Amino acid sequence: MSVETGTAPGAGADEREQQSLGTAAARNLTTTTKSAPQMQEISSRWLTRMLPWVEVPGGTYRVNRRLSYRVGDGRVTFVQTGSRVAVIPDELAELPLLRGFEDGTALQALAARFEQRDYAPGQVIVTAGRPADHVYLIAHGKVERITEGPYGEEAVVGLLTDGDHFGGRVLAGPDGAWGFTARAATSTTVLKLPYRAYAEVTGRHAGLRAHVELARRDGHRDTNAFGEAEVRLSAGHVGEPDVPHTFVDYEPAPREYELSVAQTVLRVHSRVADLYNQPMNQTEQQLRLTVQVLRERQEHELVNNRDFGLLHNADHGQRISTHAGPPTPDDLDELLGMRRDTTHLFAHPKAIAAFGRECNRRGLYVGSVEVGGHRLPAWRGVPLLPCGKIPVSETRTSAIIAMRVGEENQGVVGLFQTGLPDEVEPGLNVRFMGINDQAVASYLVSTYYSAAVLVPDALGVLENVEVSRRD
Repeated sequence: MSVETGTAPGAGADEREQQSLGTAAARNLTTTTKSAPQMQEISSRWLTRMLPWVEVPGGTYRVNRRLSYRVGDGRVTFVQTGSRVAVIPDELAELPLLRGFEDGTALQALAARFEQRDYAPGQVIVTAGRPADHVYLIAHGKVERITEGPYGEEAVVGLLTDGDHFGGRVLAGPDGAWGFTARAATSTTVLKLPYRAYAEVTGRHAGLRAHVELARRDGHRDTNAFGEAEVRLSAGHVGEPDVPHTFVDYEPAPREYELSVAQTVLRVHSRVADLYNQPMNQTEQQLRLTVQVLRERQEHELVNNRDFGLLHNADHGQRISTHAGPPTPDDLDELLGMRRDTTHLFAHPKAIAAFGRECNRRGLYVGSVEVGGHRLPAWRGVPLLPCGKIPVSETRTSAIIAMRVGEENQGVVGLFQTGLPDEVEPGLNVRFMGINDQAVASYLVSTYYSAAVLVPDALGVLENVEVSRRD
């Protein structure tokens, strides 16, 4: 009779006796190979990389410009209650002839006289050649400015959107006629002010009438096409005529940009810093990631800060809207045509994708250029760089920024100060603040920055860029 040894009848292969050391136990005798701490928040930061940075030793950068008489022409803000829309009285000071007027009572009386009117797509708001006797504020929608082309055809010469206005010169007197036809391109809500209503308000507020009259006279001073004080000269003359005398006047109160700051206090327990520094220094890794977050916030502020951010500092005359919603080649051509030597275009990645879809729909090819060793999309030879800091609204709209950069080119520049105490990167320093009673060390991490637009046409924005996919 034979006896078998080994696995019991019915036992599976996974129940066999282990014949070698397992990996779980082996790890107790070795160290793992590890990476430095990673984070998803780090982006390419093309805007920060492409801006030329100007040293600001005194912390303030003054932009001196030639004297300009152009006033107002900003955007108006509204409040909505249900279906009713009203203009904020103080916002009426954005109209050219009301810029600088501060009598709140008069502005409130004027705001109350605006009448709301809704227009369907294709409906005409004003007709060229008809008497101009109303001021129009666009609360919502798109309005096309239309004139007659050289051969009698219809020509769209501009697009007005939310917050825009036209007819502001009517306040100086209703003697003129409309030089264009305004037609609603979408469902549009406007507020309109008849001249007779304005006259009734000025009858009770003499200061308002006097301010408008003074602003009207200033608007007729000799200026060039950009609203700057004209430099008188003579050219093409013969003989010995009198040569005009002139000088170049400067703005009496130029804008000054103060360096902004982003800061945080990094805390590291001394026990961690003392005992857990192999193979990587814990304090250095904490600082590295903190610096990256501050740099990301710096770029966000360069785009969105209401004081110096690019989206808020683009001149009203350098803002246009897309004609159909998605960004088309025509829209980018118009944006590029508004300034000389555009060096960069910046857009949210979703806006770049939307532009690519429009090009594909038309059978056009988006070119590319090399920037810093990378092949990037370009339009008309201008690189189209991704910038995730440009917001996408809840309505799936964004913006595209076009700019010319550099001091020597009268463009957009970044501002910073180097040589700071305890500086670890240009314009960024880390200062030790001490150790508290809980043995926690504190480090103040600061970065100082701003951006300046040297002349208005250095920066332009294409607004109302739809990024949703259309069938």
